Amino acid sequence: MLKKTFFTGLVILVPLGITVWVLNLVVTTLDQTLLLLPPSIRTQAPFNIPGMGVILTIAIILAVGVLARNFIGRRLFLWWEALLGRIPVVSAIYSSVKQVSDTLLSPSGQAFRKPVLIEFPRAGSWTIGFVVGTPGHALQEPLDGEHASVYVPTAPNPTSGYVLILPVGQIVDLDITVDEALKFVVSMGVVAPGPRLSNADLALPVVRPA
Repeated sequence: MLKKTFFTGLVILVPLGITVWVLNLVVTTLDQTLLLLPPSIRTQAPFNIPGMGVILTIAIILAVGVLARNFIGRRLFLWWEALLGRIPVVSAIYSSVKQVSDTLLSPSGQAFRKPVLIEFPRAGSWTIGFVVGTPGHALQEPLDGEHASVYVPTAPNPTSGYVLILPVGQIVDLDITVDEALKFVVSMGVVAPGPRLSNADLALPVVRPA
């Protein structure tokens, strides 16, 4: 009985503790942006309050976004990218990271938008993947038929995985959200996607007066 009670408390506290730890790590890391401010300003309230770095980071991101959306800002960022493109090593790193970030963060991007089932690592063994686009002409030309690029994340860390180029006919669409698919991967298959509720299931019952 004591052992079961202990593990019940552990199941409740471990996710809560990890969540608090991650949030504290994020806030502490973002608070480092306060170092961009002059010392005379940093020593004044409310900049000594934990979490002010989060607000400053959001403000910087919004300011850069506003600047990049006007004509002068666009020309300035084009000049900055052209400058980075002329620096050896830096140009290769920057261009690669920019391509990935444009794909993942762009509102019109298609990365991680479509969970699918594929046979991997062998026939008869299925896993969840995400269609991330098409392989492009250089990779598509030697192949027969239409293909798609599929990212297969590893569990429980979805940031590492495999990129597969598969025939479209070997890809099975899933009627689940990206969040549900990622939860399945991160939980190592413990948290299975639940059934979708229809509009009739979501409708509240009508209470008629007696």
